[in-house]
Amino acid sequence: MAEYPVNRGIGKPVEFKGLKSQYLFIFAGGLLAVFVVFIVLFMAGVNQWVCIVFIVSASLLLVWQTFRLNARYGTYGLMKIAARKRHPRFIISRKAIPRLFTYKRRKETDQ
Repeated sequence: MAEYPVNRGIGKPVEFKGLKSQYLFIFAGGLLAVFVVFIVLFMAGVNQWVCIVFIVSASLLLVWQTFRLNARYGTYGLMKIAARKRHPRFIISRKAIPRLFTYKRRKETDQ
């Protein structure tokens, strides 16, 4: 009978070098954006050393900020923060209090 290896990573978040789940997408998208900015600056005729200094500093800032967010909020932290911002802080009802407790009967239509 053949033996097959069992994948023990089912249900776990994707992780690479300590970055988990959505931080990987932020990191990859940020590096791609920095690369595109470098190409645009270089094609626009900006001095080569200015481009290199800007790109290195922007990349270092991106790496530092991404790992900081990962350490601070964890795997699902950014999604929880986004959900909390969408949730209303207060529920406002402008009805009078007795109207909140009255039962409204449906009108029956004759057919």
